[in-house]
Amino acid sequence: MSNESKTVLVTGASRGIGKEVALKFAKKRYNVVINYVMENTDVKTLEQELLNAGANAVLLEKADVTDAEQMEKFVKTAIEKFGAIDVLVNNAGITRDNLLMRMSEEDFDKVINVNLKGTYIVTKIVTKYMIKKRKGAIVSLASVVGVAGNAGQCNYSASKAGIIGFTKSIAKELASRNIRANAVAPGFIETNMTENLPDSVKENIHKQIPLNRMGTAKEVAELIYFLGEDTSSYITGQVINVDGGMIM
Repeated sequence: MSNESKTVLVTGASRGIGKEVALKFAKKRYNVVINYVMENTDVKTLEQELLNAGANAVLLEKADVTDAEQMEKFVKTAIEKFGAIDVLVNNAGITRDNLLMRMSEEDFDKVINVNLKGTYIVTKIVTKYMIKKRKGAIVSLASVVGVAGNAGQCNYSASKAGIIGFTKSIAKELASRNIRANAVAPGFIETNMTENLPDSVKENIHKQIPLNRMGTAKEVAELIYFLGEDTSSYITGQVINVDGGMIM
């Protein structure tokens, strides 16, 4: 298949921020590679949506970021099809919120395993190919709670803080190979979950944000696209908040 187009791999992109990121790259004529874990209606329509948006080609396969063997096969398929992965977006993530005293060990482990270890597994596999090409951009989804913490989210906050440390470390390791690594830390973003919040809760959230509103997945996707492109070629090892000024 044509190598003229660049290729982006976005993990866990069947909805939310990941889907918006995939659509943004699709509009720029990228080959879009996506893995998913759960079969759902979003996945069934996603390929066509991406092609309609302008994607040069789409590879959509079931593969779990916590399973190195599955991801190895998945990435190999993408490389065989498109020749390279130019941009990696580590987006796959889950929450299992609870106060520390009520949080089960299983819920702690699960969140660390998917969010942090999954990022490590996928990055390690994709980086092998980027090093051969001596070029690449890695963007990982952190969160403002990884920067500032949040009650009831010690597992999620720890996983996202871990992604920040991971990103800074690999940015130092990979810079000599012309591979950049950055993290994006979203604040309150409008999603299916936040849509259903009562107005009083939304108002309280807005009070914490200088711009007085939640962000959109599209706004996060714009930054991720920028960090994946050559226009950001002198930016590496950074954590950029997209939070309406909530944390300064």
